[in-house]
Amino acid sequence: MNTIVTIRHSRAELTGQLTRPSGRSGFVSRLVRLVRSLARWIDHLLERRRSRLALLEMTDDQLKDIGVSRCDAHREGIRPFWD
Repeated sequence: MNTIVTIRHSRAELTGQLTRPSGRSGFVSRLVRLVRSLARWIDHLLERRRSRLALLEMTDDQLKDIGVSRCDAHREGIRPFWD
């Protein structure tokens, strides 16, 4: 009877993320994840700022429709984007 030899590859081998001889595994992939995370965070901050500026441009009737007073809209609109 013949024996069938099955070679099982680890997930790292299949995706090409092998450990390098220097011991640094995936430095570039970690850097890419960091840059993407930073880009998402900046996008979130800019979207928040755009929303706050939109509040400042709304009419009193529009603010009334969403249940926000002019004073509240102004207070929210002048906040810095990181806050």
